[in-house]
Amino acid sequence: MGSKEICRNELRIAVRQLSDRCLYSASKWAAEQLVGIELDPVKFTPSNTRFQRGSSSIRRRFRTNEIMSTPIAGVSYVSTPVMEEDDIVDGDFYLLAKSYFDCREYRRAAHVLRDQYGKKAVFLRCYALYLAGENRKEEENIELEGPLGKSDAVNKELVSLERELSMLRKNGSIDPFGLYLYGLVLKEKGSEHLARNLLVESVNSYPWNWSAWSELQSLCTTIDILHSLPLNNHWMKDFFLAGAYQELRMHNESLAKYEYLQGTFSFSNYIQAQIAKAQYSLREFEQVEVIFEELLRNDPYRVEDMDMYSNVLYAKECFSALSYLAHRVFMTDKYRPESCCIIGNYYSLKGQHEKSVMYFRRALKLNKNCLSAWTLMGHEYVEMKNTPAAVDAYRRAVDINPCDYRAWYGLGQAYEMMGMPFYALHYFRKSVFLQPSDSRLWIAMAQCYETEQLHMLEESIKCYRRAANCNDREAIALHKLAKLHCELGRLEEAAFYYKKDLERMEAEERDGPNMVEALLFLATHGKDQKRFEEAEVYCTRLLDYTGPEKETAKSLLRGMRMAQSGFPSMSAEHFPP
Repeated sequence: MGSKEICRNELRIAVRQLSDRCLYSASKWAAEQLVGIELDPVKFTPSNTRFQRGSSSIRRRFRTNEIMSTPIAGVSYVSTPVMEEDDIVDGDFYLLAKSYFDCREYRRAAHVLRDQYGKKAVFLRCYALYLAGENRKEEENIELEGPLGKSDAVNKELVSLERELSMLRKNGSIDPFGLYLYGLVLKEKGSEHLARNLLVESVNSYPWNWSAWSELQSLCTTIDILHSLPLNNHWMKDFFLAGAYQELRMHNESLAKYEYLQGTFSFSNYIQAQIAKAQYSLREFEQVEVIFEELLRNDPYRVEDMDMYSNVLYAKECFSALSYLAHRVFMTDKYRPESCCIIGNYYSLKGQHEKSVMYFRRALKLNKNCLSAWTLMGHEYVEMKNTPAAVDAYRRAVDINPCDYRAWYGLGQAYEMMGMPFYALHYFRKSVFLQPSDSRLWIAMAQCYETEQLHMLEESIKCYRRAANCNDREAIALHKLAKLHCELGRLEEAAFYYKKDLERMEAEERDGPNMVEALLFLATHGKDQKRFEEAEVYCTRLLDYTGPEKETAKSLLRGMRMAQSGFPSMSAEHFPP
């Protein structure tokens, strides 16, 4: 049996099993990958085609090969045994409990199953109690501190759940879903090492529960921890590794994994979105935009991940496209955190920062751990010159995810605005450690070193060099390197960077004061070094300008010709007007 057929059969069973245990997020993920598997060409006929999108150019672009039966890395052709269902289960009570659970009446669901001892019933009862405790914790957060405030509220069901699940594990009467819940409970209590062990045991026993893989991924904070996990060689491991690499900022490795997975899951919207995320982190905005446009054509009511698309449109100042996207998600589901962030970006681009903050706050009411909402709200407060509020928002972002370089960068900006460069430098260093390939962060740190309080020009030069090597799209680093070397009296180094900056401006067909400055310096430096032909080329270019630089160029030319010929200075009438 080919790898695609193995994956398809396993996922079909997994969708039913996960849905039956009310793990709807994992069930949805599995179903999305199921329909993302490329159809067998023998069966691929118009009458049974699920999606008429086989000719998509963007999907072909990221295919690593065109071999139809290419197995996924790590796939075992001996498929994982399908978990047997309980014999001990009262179907009627379970159906009633599941109905209550689906209506979000978690305590009623747990009560119905109080005398049921099958593994399936025990899991649903414990899971219902866990979610009931989470709901109560959220209510206490709102009651004690308001929707955006901090609170010490905890899930009060964790202690009893840990006791019960621990006993079940000792007795050997716990299934992979119970192990997943046990790991979730220990993670909430801060026992990360034990939680990792339990989640590894869960995914090795039942590898199709994406929720368990996601929780395990969040506990892999270093590459050493990731490599130390004793995971079975199942094809689901590749999805996990691709996501883990992305979280660990190993974006090229993540891209390679996802592109390889596309050999089987050719039509997976999930994989396309993850590729877009990795390329977003690499600041390849053109390709990200193309992928999201394709995703919206295939899934026009998609809201998930669209906030990242709005960030790209915002960065590119695509006002009409961002307006259209905001309208689209508003009509689809306006009370999703992603929708609120998109609309907030739209108002920010319009310059309506107060209205933008209102939508980011709305996103946080819907999900107080919405990382992008905290970060974007901090950016808005910076624009509004409300630095204390900006600092608070950024700090909440780094509390949620200490690896969010944008929040650290925002803190650096805020403290720089407050005239506290030492604090700003600390936060800029944090941001460049997390995202060393982003030129903007190096430039921000370099500018911080340039301030009057620090005036550490050598360190500033090192940062600008790093920025220049990181594809400085804003074209700031080369010009600043030239100016700093000039300030320090290193004229040859300054000339080198002015030439490189000039070459870049010519290649990008840019003009302006930076070009005039570069031409003037190079002309003067060439004259001083007696490289008259070279200096004359730069002076001739300056004669095309109408400002004072034209007269300076004429003066330089007169001086060079006088030095070469020994004749008196030529009058201005010998030069073209």
